[in-house]
Amino acid sequence: MDRPPFKVLFLCAGNSVRCIFCEYPIRRIGKGQFESFSAGSEPRSAVNPYAIRVLQESYRIDASAARSKSCEEFKGQSFDFVIVIGDHETERCPTREGQPIVAHWTLPSPTGFNGNEEKTYRYFWCVSRYIYHRLELFCGLPFESLDRLRLEHATKEIGQTSTVFSQDMSAIIVQV
Repeated sequence: MDRPPFKVLFLCAGNSVRCIFCEYPIRRIGKGQFESFSAGSEPRSAVNPYAIRVLQESYRIDASAARSKSCEEFKGQSFDFVIVIGDHETERCPTREGQPIVAHWTLPSPTGFNGNEEKTYRYFWCVSRYIYHRLELFCGLPFESLDRLRLEHATKEIGQTSTVFSQDMSAIIVQV
């Protein structure tokens, strides 16, 4: 790799699940291509225990040091990419330093899911799979051969994959 790692910031509201599912796996999937961070517009007091458990049990990723962070911690820092997992975090967390490529990969937060232990774990796992798939697509982009406009388009297009999330989740959860 001839260039330094891309700096990528993942944004969501609570920074307790979805962005954690991005921040940690991209380090493995990207094989050193990315320096990853996550933040929330209204960070929770702690990372959701299901997020830590899913990463450990399903991906063998130790995220025990993960913490919910405010976007204020990153004020004034430059990023190559800002990927928004929540709905309106770019308005709540302005991140225009360095003119990053901004993409929306919105997925509903699993924190509101109401089910027994097994179904809740399964739901969090399903959310993690959608995110992991998007990260694989992102890490597989030919960064060296795409100009900025094409890279921006490809990054945004990844957020359009798996748009039938809620229907798929309902079917999977019922099966548990």
